Amino acid sequence: MMILLTRFQEAMAESSRLKQEFAAEQGETVVAVARRLAEVLRTGGKLLLFGNGGSAADAQHLAAEFVNRFQVERPPLAALALTTDTSILTAVANDYDFLQIFAKQVQALGRPGDLAWGFSTSGNSPNVVAGLKKARELGLSTLALSGRSGGPVAQAAELALTVPSQETPRIQEVHITIGHVLCDLVDFILYPDKFADQ
Repeated sequence: MMILLTRFQEAMAESSRLKQEFAAEQGETVVAVARRLAEVLRTGGKLLLFGNGGSAADAQHLAAEFVNRFQVERPPLAALALTTDTSILTAVANDYDFLQIFAKQVQALGRPGDLAWGFSTSGNSPNVVAGLKKARELGLSTLALSGRSGGPVAQAAELALTVPSQETPRIQEVHITIGHVLCDLVDFILYPDKFADQ
């Protein structure tokens, strides 16, 4: 029993440590990202979010927070997860290559003024890199949430937030926290009056 409790406590401590370290080192970048997201949405652009596995789930989760609401009542914000249409994903993977599953959707749906937001815990996901590169070719803003050293995913984006850990679960825990904080900051930038009663 003690060994299980110790493993639990160590996991929680490491997750907390990473979040605190990230906040101290990259807080100003988070604010800059929030401002960019808010400007994209304020001017009629949309967010295109994508990743693989747990990162696909994060993309879908955050797209839902923007479209529905986060914590305050405000109009829906334009966000779309490129990880949800199985017909598109399997058609592109089957007819072309899995590498193209996000790039083709960015090409079809993205317009200048939009922002492509790629997630990768390893920083090495080739299809996320391809999606970000296609977005830049088309004149979209680009954002990466990455892990480890950032890798090619972070290098492919104009703005990057990187969690310096080798452990995928811990990276994912920080990613979703960052995503939630960005939702809050974007709402606060766009709809400050909605926070008056809080």
